[in-house]
This record gives sequence, C-alpha cells and structure tokens, in this order.
Amino acid sequence: MISIIICSRTPEISPQLFQNIEESIGYDYEIIVIDNSKKIYSIFEAYNIGIKNSKGNYWCFAHDDILLHTQNWGKEIKKIFENDEEIGLIGIAGSKIKTRMPSAWFDCDESLKVNSLIQHFNSDKVKLWERGWKDSRNEEVSVIDGVFMVGRKNDSIKFNEELSGFHNYDLNLSLAYKNANYKVIVTRNVLIEHFSIGKIDKSWYISALQFDTEYGRYLPLKVNDIISKSDFRLQELKNGTTFCLYLINNDLKFEAIKYWIKLISLKPVSKFHLHFIKLLLK
Repeated sequence: MISIIICSRTPEISPQLFQNIEESIGYDYEIIVIDNSKKIYSIFEAYNIGIKNSKGNYWCFAHDDILLHTQNWGKEIKKIFENDEEIGLIGIAGSKIKTRMPSAWFDCDESLKVNSLIQHFNSDKVKLWERGWKDSRNEEVSVIDGVFMVGRKNDSIKFNEELSGFHNYDLNLSLAYKNANYKVIVTRNVLIEHFSIGKIDKSWYISALQFDTEYGRYLPLKVNDIISKSDFRLQELKNGTTFCLYLINNDLKFEAIKYWIKLISLKPVSKFHLHFIKLLLK
C-alpha cells in the first residue's frame, strides 16, 4: 500500500485531486490529509503526523495543488523500489549536487538538474519541464524537490521537528535517506502537473539558516564524480555570495557576516568582499 500524505491548506483536499488519485494510482492506497488550514503545524510536524498514522509500506508526500497524469503510477513506484533495494526516495525533480553553502536544490548549473513535470508559472505560462536525462528513466541525485516525494517505509526516518516553517523539508528528507545509506533518485515514470511555483522570501532564508545549523555537517553532496573540485568550489562561492547578499537584503546582517567569513576562507581575495563591506555600512 502507498500512504499518500498531504499537508492541506484547506480542511480537505479538492474533489478533483481526490478523484485524480483514485483513477490514476492503480495500486492499493490510503490518503491521509493533515488539515493545516489554520497553520497549526509546521510542514515537518504535519508530515510526521501522517507517518505516524500511515499503514502503507511506501510514503508519498505530495502538495495539494497537483494532478497526476501517469496511469498506474503506484505500480510504477512499486516497480522502481522492487528493482533496486538500495533506492529509498523517489522524486520528480532534483539535483546531482548540494553545496555546503545554504542554497535551494536548484541553485546549481543546469547540467546538474534533473526533472520531469508539467509546471505552471506565475505568468500563466505552462511548460513540460524536462532536463538532465540521459539514457535511463531514473537518475540518481543528491536531493529532491518536495512537490512529490515517495519514500520506502523505514521506522528510523522521520522529519526533524527542530526545524520550523514550510521550507527545506525536502532537503531534510533527502538527507535522512542518504544518511540511512539509501539512494535518492528522480524518475520520468511518473508525470505530475504542478499548479504553482515556489518563492524564495525571508521565511526561506530563516529556514535555510536553521537547516544549515542542523545539517551543514553532512554537506556538500554530489553523485559520483559529476563535477570537478574546481567547478564545485566555484558553485560554493556563487551560492555563498548570493546567500550573503539576500541575508543583507532581508535585514539579517549578523547572519550575513557569519557566511561572509566562510567565503573569505574559500577565496581571500575578491572584489565581493569590498562590495559586501559597503553594503554592511549603509
């Protein structure tokens, strides 16, 4: 059985989504809706409630604004897990690296991203969004996006409730499976349509700071030798400078200084350092 766990912004999920799951999954399932319309729970707490109440041998964590286009997608998920016991977590978007510097999963070169989904954008544009695929329909990654995640049941794995808010839960779960010696993959065998796009705001930066405190010691991550040491270092610098600038822009100057010091250790001589000091003194 697949336990579909949804943290809902309304008391119930839409009838359209309920019917869509029923008609497309092709496998035994249960739907566990966590009513978070009053924002009582963090996403970490809500998903842990779902895990506690689940009966399935697979957990599916999904947003409440998706539709599934693949018929018998539940059987596809089962097949992936049964064909490779080392796979612990499946997504539909992710990255082959994750820098030590705080960043979203997609903060990397295009060649390192893997995804397959129908994505709606704020401009009313809709795109079949596919990139990063080689010969396989499944690609190993370091971390996945939280819009749709299916995990192999494991009693040692849960979300970290020391983290708050509604961001970085996908990185939390990715690392939980990686630390339990499972592989994390992205698949093309399940196609979903996602009706909104995430945004990076001050709450995301606060969440990223919390996540780094809890999990920074497990980073960086990369799949095999997908990127050279020099290119990885350049990505660390890029993500670090971006993070520092956004921290300042969101009135988090003390935290920005902390990560700026880390940048100095990565690259002692840089025009960015002078620019950063000028921003601090404004």
